[in-house]
Amino acid sequence: MTQQTIKTLQSLHKKKFRKEHNAFLIEGKKIIQEALLHQPNRVQHIYALETAPLDGIPSSIPVTRITDKELSKISALQHPQDMLAVCSMVDTPANQPAFQLALDTIQDPGNMGTILRLAAWFGVDEVLISEDSVDIYNPKVVQASMGAIFTVAIRYVNLITTLTGIDKPIYGALLEGTNVYRTNLEKSCILLMGNEGNGISPELLPCVSHPITIPKFGQGESLNVAMATGILLSELRRAN
Repeated sequence: MTQQTIKTLQSLHKKKFRKEHNAFLIEGKKIIQEALLHQPNRVQHIYALETAPLDGIPSSIPVTRITDKELSKISALQHPQDMLAVCSMVDTPANQPAFQLALDTIQDPGNMGTILRLAAWFGVDEVLISEDSVDIYNPKVVQASMGAIFTVAIRYVNLITTLTGIDKPIYGALLEGTNVYRTNLEKSCILLMGNEGNGISPELLPCVSHPITIPKFGQGESLNVAMATGILLSELRRAN
């Protein structure tokens, strides 16, 4: 592996260069297998240790064997796995999405990745993300998503423009909302989740047609946004 290749791969740890190269890194065979299963055309090149098994890797995808030292240089993980891949950033538009999740200013990469993983599990048709949220191709988001970025349709949008005038229910997660367990939830809807510390932005509140909340039964101070998203997605699916 040349020094220029190492430098290019290292640059993909930063959003600026991911956009410049229209590419990002995924690490670990499990996520690579998810990419190959759902969107194989996005996998451009695989870099693997000599000891890493390549079963299941199509012969059409170039593979470069590398050393532990080279892997440690190009990996974004504290404890690198035995292979990583370069993938292209291709939009995955949804076809007439009925069940959408909207994310307002989600900043923490771990939260974003977990939420995308939840969206994949609960069959969300499309995730709408505010333009000031964390980049879904951030290495920490990619790892936390466990391959969900390849199975869920995702769009960065201006949420105010996108949600204004929507003719289906927009359920907004708010402390002063209606108890979600006592709400008649509709199948075709949008679930809007707010920022980790500040909740839904004030300018988006007029878009919320149905404020809902998860009631507190114990003494906890609050719920992590990813936890709350999981509970609400589960309840929406249970109701449908």
